[in-house]
Amino acid sequence: MSMTFAEYAQLIVYFALLLSGGFALGKYMTYIFEGEAGAGLPLLKQLEQLTYKAGGIDPRIEMTWVTYSRSLMGFSLISFVALYALQRMQNLLPFNPESLQAVSADSAFNTTISFISNTNWQGYSGETTLSYLSQMLGLTVQNFVSAAVGISVLVALIRGIVRHQSNTIGNFWSDLTRSIIHILLPLSVVLALMLVWQGAIQNFNAYVEYTPLEQHQDPKDKYKIAMGPAASQIAIKQLGTNGGGFFNVNSSHPYENPTSLSNLFETLAILIIPVGLCFTFGFMVKRLKEGLALLWAMSFIFFILLALGLWAEFTPNSAMPLSGNMEGKETRFGITSSMLWATCTTAASNGSVNCMHDSLTPLGGLVPMVLMQLGEIIYGGVGSGLYGMIIFAIVAVFVAGLMVGRTPEYLGKKIEAFEIKMSTLVLLIPPFVVLIGTAIAVSIEAGKAGVLNQSVHGFSEILYAFSSAGNNNGSAFAGLSANTPFYNYALGVAMFISRYWLALPVLAIAGSLAQKKLIPASNGTIPTTGPLFIGFLISIVLIVGALTFIPALALGPIVEHLQMTFGAK
Repeated sequence: MSMTFAEYAQLIVYFALLLSGGFALGKYMTYIFEGEAGAGLPLLKQLEQLTYKAGGIDPRIEMTWVTYSRSLMGFSLISFVALYALQRMQNLLPFNPESLQAVSADSAFNTTISFISNTNWQGYSGETTLSYLSQMLGLTVQNFVSAAVGISVLVALIRGIVRHQSNTIGNFWSDLTRSIIHILLPLSVVLALMLVWQGAIQNFNAYVEYTPLEQHQDPKDKYKIAMGPAASQIAIKQLGTNGGGFFNVNSSHPYENPTSLSNLFETLAILIIPVGLCFTFGFMVKRLKEGLALLWAMSFIFFILLALGLWAEFTPNSAMPLSGNMEGKETRFGITSSMLWATCTTAASNGSVNCMHDSLTPLGGLVPMVLMQLGEIIYGGVGSGLYGMIIFAIVAVFVAGLMVGRTPEYLGKKIEAFEIKMSTLVLLIPPFVVLIGTAIAVSIEAGKAGVLNQSVHGFSEILYAFSSAGNNNGSAFAGLSANTPFYNYALGVAMFISRYWLALPVLAIAGSLAQKKLIPASNGTIPTTGPLFIGFLISIVLIVGALTFIPALALGPIVEHLQMTFGAK
């Protein structure tokens, strides 16, 4: 079995739309963050001003990186308290037609950390756990604000690169507000309407009872079809690289993703803002080629891993010797759309799924795992992906400078000891969290108890879970029963560390760079836009990101592939 001409055409159309749409959106986002917000959109500008007035915010007041960080952490703390309380009291609140009970303490803790950190890992079944109010006021709101926090940190870092001899990097509250009102909100409204047009549901109806065609022993058994305001949450879950679904099976559910066209819309939505922000970076530093260099580095790794995944899923194997792997995939999407989604959702910190990753072939499952383990920087989450790649670029120019005996510079700023120390934290914390968490889980009974498959694949399920949480992705291998006190708390801590212990060093780098003098380019300046630097940057990403996990991958998907290929035990 192999890809058809239509499937190749589908991929070409997808990437053409992604790049052209990303360019236009990138230019628009530049207007937003350079003070031209609301141009041609007066209603949004008025909403922005009303928000400032209601919150007592003066957007003209600039912040140091320390103040910016305090504002971010304070806002996240308030978000945590509000969302946790909402889940614990949902049985007392309205918009709960199924009379769902309060969420348990450990599950509420995990879900709260998950959604404020833009991870959106779900250890619960949405339609049987959360009320409409919890879904709307809790999860959907956090889908907006957690995504906006990531964009805000990126914009602060770009300002730190652009400014010189300055103590400030912008205003957190202004960046947060503009990200939501001018970017996430209008795009979400448009996408939600498109999804409703395709058949996604958006209502407040009670669940619908039905009688199945099959005969059952007990005629008193009741069967229900879940309803709810799904489309509005699905739109922002994709655009904000959140990924948390309204229903348990996420975007493989026909009420979340009904048709091939809705699948295209949602897959585009996953990457459109991360790609657009690469162009925004280039426009804001007044060197478009700098943004394109990072985009090409991301795209090269993305295409290689997508090709590997497609090859693995289309190649017949011992389990399916006559055809490709359709296990765990929707027939309305097929192998190509499913593998494209799996690659996009883990390249970005999205985590939504339209097929079951646990049913991918070993190498097919390795692809999303590696994309997460690289640090969620191959396009990555909104904001967080690009600022992660910029950190890799800073490390790359530092290493290149050491190799040729030059003082490392990036975009006219000297890269010194402080920037490298902070960059080291950003690069090493996620692998530490993933590997230590996995080691603990496979060593104790509470960790092994949730594994569906024993031996090699069971290890992959645990490694995937901590790779997902430790890199703020949110997808799962689905074979792991993670809604237990151990996994709820362990993965919650992993998500918290990997969000905030990375964002704060990035803001520290932004503050340090903003204070530096601008150094004009000279013969000793290492070019950061050519093929040589792009190749070097890719090498640094693979060496630091991929090689860290080779021993763990060898114990999971790699050995599982060998077992499947050669019949080894």
